[in-house]
Amino acid sequence: MEGIEEKKIPAVNFTELKIKHLRKKFAQKMRKLIYEKEKHYLKEYRQMYRTEIRMVRMARKAGNFYVPAKPKLAFVIKIRGIYGVLQLLCLHQIFNGNFMKLNKASINMLRIVEPYSAWWYPNLKSVNELIYKLGYGKINKKLIALTGNTLIDLIHEIYTIGKHFKEANSGMKKKTTHFVEGGDAGNREDQINRLIRRMN
Repeated sequence: MEGIEEKKIPAVNFTELKIKHLRKKFAQKMRKLIYEKEKHYLKEYRQMYRTEIRMVRMARKAGNFYVPAKPKLAFVIKIRGIYGVLQLLCLHQIFNGNFMKLNKASINMLRIVEPYSAWWYPNLKSVNELIYKLGYGKINKKLIALTGNTLIDLIHEIYTIGKHFKEANSGMKKKTTHFVEGGDAGNREDQINRLIRRMN
């Protein structure tokens, strides 16, 4: 045994291994939590959609009309320019867009700027596309693109108009390409989703 050289095994820092193991465990838990959260939001959206359909069917069966609840969210795009109310709506330049929480005051402001803007209630797909394309965060005065699972909570917060709607809504980057075809001003009804897709 004297002739056999022993191989030196590099020393392993057990604290580093432990930290690495804990980080891996934490990442797995977070991945599972994010998946569960996304599943919960999807279930909530489906339930809202199915409730609407069920109410329409029940009303039709009873021989009545179903009047859907008023939407709480609107997307406003500035098409032409005047000052004042458009500044309050955060529409500083032509072809800027913004999500708005709908209440009595905001609806009155929208009526004032109706000839100069287009608006209606966006669907979940449009909100999703806008935030995936234009959503960002600010850290140390630098714009950072949001990626991955951080967007799921942001989309849910904006679409359902949660407690932190104002903070979530402030993270939209300016659109650089203009909507060339123009379009009709005022309340666009269900056409706003088509307009959003053409502008993206």
